[in-house]
Amino acid sequence: MRVLAVSLRTHGRLHYLDAGAVEASVGDEVLVPTEHGHVVATVVWGPAEVDWTVADLPLCGGAASASDLDREAARDESRREIEAVARELIGRHGLPMTVVATDAIGDDDPDRLSVIYYKAPQRVDFRALVGDLARTLRTRVDLRQIGARDVAALAGGVGSCGREFCCCLLCPVNEPLPAKVTRDQEAAQGSLGLAGACGRLKCCLAYEADAYAQFAACAPRVGSVVATPDGEGVVSGHAVPIDSVWVRAQEGVHAVRLDEVTVVHPAPGHEPVRPRPALPNVPAAPVPRPPRGRRPFRRRDRTQPDPSGEG
Repeated sequence: MRVLAVSLRTHGRLHYLDAGAVEASVGDEVLVPTEHGHVVATVVWGPAEVDWTVADLPLCGGAASASDLDREAARDESRREIEAVARELIGRHGLPMTVVATDAIGDDDPDRLSVIYYKAPQRVDFRALVGDLARTLRTRVDLRQIGARDVAALAGGVGSCGREFCCCLLCPVNEPLPAKVTRDQEAAQGSLGLAGACGRLKCCLAYEADAYAQFAACAPRVGSVVATPDGEGVVSGHAVPIDSVWVRAQEGVHAVRLDEVTVVHPAPGHEPVRPRPALPNVPAAPVPRPPRGRRPFRRRDRTQPDPSGEG
């Protein structure tokens, strides 16, 4: 299969297409099929033969023509206009909303749609805003609230590793992440290294979970006395990306590969976790029901007239 990778915007997420018979080089503009028609994208990775079994890759629509580029430029202008109008009307209504991105669907269609992605600390009543946006833009309007991960994916940026956000280049993970994933990597990176720029757990925690789990299963714990080719020392940290541990010896701290380390004395205070004893299977005591009250019987005085008028 011949596959090429494209990006819909600069430094955006990679999308893989079936190249078919299309010949394109890095930097060329090609057409990408979507549910709303073809859009223009830039080739990041030229066509190459790969041994993939994926059968549902979209087929590249060929090289973009001059009219396709003009239509894409007009669509970008519409996005900027939608964003400017949305920011002005949101400020006029005084709503706690922040516009993150916009999109214009349907170029010459009379039933065009303006999509506005926004973030807000809570749910917002924007019924009056939608009416003003529709009258000003003369299109249908769709307001979509997105979370912190989607905001980071649309805005883009560089993570603490020096590379672009995983959510920009790859598909973001679904929350919540398992507790074991964060526990294994917290021991190696510290709790402050687990949060990304969006304030949530980093997406790479899920991608690297297997590597950290395998490392934690065979690596000596911090504080263990180990023997290395340069002598004995104490483990002061873990370096999972290079499959090594940091060993503190008399000459200083240096990294030693995991296959060159032998545990002499395990770290103190790290005993195997014992399972919690099971509680006896005692049936729960029945909850007593309060006694049903009875209305007190009050004898009517026959000397007084009956208020119902029956005697």
